[in-house]
Amino acid sequence: MGTERGGERGEGTGSRGRARRGAGPARKALLLGCAAALLAGCASMPDSGDVTAVDQSPRSEGESQVRVYGVPPQDGAQPTNIVRSFLDATTSDEADFRTATQYLAKSARRTWRPFQVTSVLQERPKPEPKSLPNREDANGYTVSLSGSQVAAVDDNHAYTPEERPYRQTIHLIKEGGQWRIDRLPNGLVLGLSDFQRIYRSVNKYYFASYNSESGEPKAGRNVLVADPVYLRQRIKPITSSVEALLSGPTDWLNHVTTSAFPTGTRLAAHDLALDDSNALRVKLSKGAVNTDATQCKQMAAQLFFTVQDMTRASKISEVELEDDSGNSLCALSREQAERDFAPSPTIGGSGKEYFIDADHKVVGMSDSATEPMPVRGPFGTGKTPLRSVAISRGEDTAAGVSSDGRSLYVAALEDGIGRGDPLLTSTGPAKDPDTGLTTPSWDGLGDLWIADRDAHGSRLLRLREGKGAPEKVAVPGLGDRRIKAIKVAADGIRIAVLVEDKGRTTLQLGRVERGGSSAHPELSVQELRPIAPQLEDVVAASWAGGSRLVVVGRESGGVQQMQFMETDGSASNAQTLPGVNGVIAVAASEDETRPLIADATEGIVRLPPDANWKTVAKDGTAPVYPG
Repeated sequence: MGTERGGERGEGTGSRGRARRGAGPARKALLLGCAAALLAGCASMPDSGDVTAVDQSPRSEGESQVRVYGVPPQDGAQPTNIVRSFLDATTSDEADFRTATQYLAKSARRTWRPFQVTSVLQERPKPEPKSLPNREDANGYTVSLSGSQVAAVDDNHAYTPEERPYRQTIHLIKEGGQWRIDRLPNGLVLGLSDFQRIYRSVNKYYFASYNSESGEPKAGRNVLVADPVYLRQRIKPITSSVEALLSGPTDWLNHVTTSAFPTGTRLAAHDLALDDSNALRVKLSKGAVNTDATQCKQMAAQLFFTVQDMTRASKISEVELEDDSGNSLCALSREQAERDFAPSPTIGGSGKEYFIDADHKVVGMSDSATEPMPVRGPFGTGKTPLRSVAISRGEDTAAGVSSDGRSLYVAALEDGIGRGDPLLTSTGPAKDPDTGLTTPSWDGLGDLWIADRDAHGSRLLRLREGKGAPEKVAVPGLGDRRIKAIKVAADGIRIAVLVEDKGRTTLQLGRVERGGSSAHPELSVQELRPIAPQLEDVVAASWAGGSRLVVVGRESGGVQQMQFMETDGSASNAQTLPGVNGVIAVAASEDETRPLIADATEGIVRLPPDANWKTVAKDGTAPVYPG
């Protein structure tokens, strides 16, 4: 999407494992955060106990062997130091915050809910005595916390960018002659480096729900949608990821996804681990026993892809579901999961790279090809000059927008096929590249999406199966803003939208909801939310995985940059991408092992794994992957 111009085995942990070309800043920040935490005195080395062998099993990229332990309160410590040490103790790798609770008064130990919300600050919060005259009272002492908040994680583990000043107070009393905290806000407050060390982003997987269109053959229940959450990466990671999956989708996706697990399903055994053959056995509560074979396989598929995302270092061989007595309910092998339930249907396919060459021909090439070849059909002849093109995910159909931005054509990639009449004509004059029709986009259901823009507004449209009359899609959260470009995900549930507002272009993610009936659908894009809030001028974006996009833009006063972002608005832990000049369009495959391609100053350029940008064609425009 862009604007056109003319774990290891057992409870192993690790990073999300998405870096394709080496370790990046997220890993460096994680390690530096650990070192800083140790030097700051928020952790201590135990001076007694047995010697424990270091686990030498393969580790995922970015996993740290450092474990942080909280320091108990010191006798006679003053209120501000008590608060500071309490905050340090909450960054430890203790599952139950045992040390941190030692800083609490008895009443607060019963009421404090550490996981209600996690506030993420740019730096550690600063505890300072509250200004007089409100600092001291007859029963205690008040300390204020301040900082610059960048995000929050709710009790369902969902991450939300949230930039605002952070202000809270903590009250202390004397208990047994020592200062202890008796009133404090629920939740945790962490600096960004501590958050990156303690938490990791993990995809849960749920099935797309198409509601009114679910009766159509194309809208089966086996389309898995990635739902990213943040989990503590050293505290029973496999178990925590399964428990998060069983708790259901996050609020944003709950309207358009469903789980195969019966409501109320829980783990019957709470210490999950991969066995010696990398198989996962999961005992479930009685609610899951009465499911049929199809539903049981769907449950196993959700577990397979969720746990596989947590344990990238070890490839899961099989998932077996059992009742609470250990009797097998069903089993799903790795081969079956990838064949029947893979979240991205393009993985394993040819998925050529395409662009429009200097002779107006749509051309394609494989990763290893050095010379692109014209596609079959009318768009490969050069007789129809195009501004942009989209190739269906099956690579059998192409949709192209005429060079003036006025007309949309759809044609099969077959010899002897004519171009035909336009299926859509823009309602306004396309005087510049930012007006007229956007680059079209195909979802994995075979539907074609496009936006029609003029200088004052825009409308979003869908063509079912790339033919017939365009159907208008409502975007109630758009307001007076204008759609500049779109890119729909393979699942047809999520859509990335470049939104222009008073000269500023931001990247937003919308949720596609379907109402009405199959014959008369009512589509809408709901709850637009920012994906790259730190970028004020986004030029292009493309899906680059189940919950990741590659984004080109710049921060206020900065230079253009290309980076990976997660769909929840958090920065991806993938590495920093090498710079390339003047990018106006970028394309990525949802198969994360494939190279990026871009339209840059040097022409059409490609970024292979573990390499730098290489020029494919000095003249060309509109690079795309199928989709």
